Amino acid sequence: MASPDITFLTGHRLDVYSFEGCPDCTRLKRWMDAFGVAHREVDIHEEPAAAEKLESETGKQAVPFILVDDKTWVRGYHKELPGRFDAKLLLEELKRAVE
Repeated sequence: MASPDITFLTGHRLDVYSFEGCPDCTRLKRWMDAFGVAHREVDIHEEPAAAEKLESETGKQAVPFILVDDKTWVRGYHKELPGRFDAKLLLEELKRAVE
């Protein structure tokens, strides 16, 4: 897979809400690490307030979710797809979040 253009994320804060043992979370973080997408991990099991924030602001309990610049939520999984993750779709959603 060719390296994606992630330059549009420079200067933006990405907080990945997840928990250890979540396969979708592992998939997302592995992709982010592989392509050098800077992010901060927020474990919702270790930070109960983070789980409450995620649910109150998104209406979801599912993870992973990415909070962009502390204002826009982007899902880090694609349950409607067979592999549950599509990098191109994620990048499109992140691009919209930083515009």
